[in-house]
Amino acid sequence: MVQLYGDERIDYLLAEENMRIIQSPSVFAFSLDAVLLADFTYVPKTRGKILDLCTGNGVIPLFLSRRSSVPITGVELQERLYDMALRNVELNGLGNQLSMIHGDLKDMPAYYGNRKFDLVTCNPPYFPTPKSDEQNLNEHFAIARHEIYCSLEDVIESCSRLAKSGGKVSMVHRPDRLVEIIELFKKYKLEPKRMRLVYPKEGKEANILLIEGTRDGKPGLTILPPLYALTHEDEYTPELKEILYGK
Repeated sequence: MVQLYGDERIDYLLAEENMRIIQSPSVFAFSLDAVLLADFTYVPKTRGKILDLCTGNGVIPLFLSRRSSVPITGVELQERLYDMALRNVELNGLGNQLSMIHGDLKDMPAYYGNRKFDLVTCNPPYFPTPKSDEQNLNEHFAIARHEIYCSLEDVIESCSRLAKSGGKVSMVHRPDRLVEIIELFKKYKLEPKRMRLVYPKEGKEANILLIEGTRDGKPGLTILPPLYALTHEDEYTPELKEILYGK
């Protein structure tokens, strides 16, 4: 049995009834964003390799391992979260497929050199760094949510340099950064190919952006139908229920 620390708990991984995940409300608990990115992204099934940046407690590699048999590596800067990710790999008996690196995403292109990936996924910090007196007092939350250690450009440049030509880069972010994201994708030779907006419910503004680009790809963007999270009765929509809990 893996060791738990402090307020950590073991939860079921939603639809994956045979999978568990270590979480901590004061350090890291995965959000809907991670679930949606894992569902949205293209995944190589049997050949290739996957890299997940800003992996947190390893939730996206855990989800992707159910869709693919290829090697998946997660990269996490925060030591506490990296340790949780290692234990989540052990907890689920996935050491033969999943591996974790304690490091900075900005260092990964040099670390890997010419060993490029078929897919790079990332759930990065969403918000520009506020003034120090406006930052979350919880250091773990502040680093996860704000661009303290990496800017959006750092993220996209690293993703591009780590993806092989023809490889995919998938991100989840906020819709108000869409123009900036597309400009940076283009700057770093990532051609936007698929995009989906997620709405809290019909009649509300989108609050989640899912976007995928191809390294050195040809122009042509497909905008997928909108995904609504809640009905007007504040229940999960059938589509979101299927994503979260399976059919």
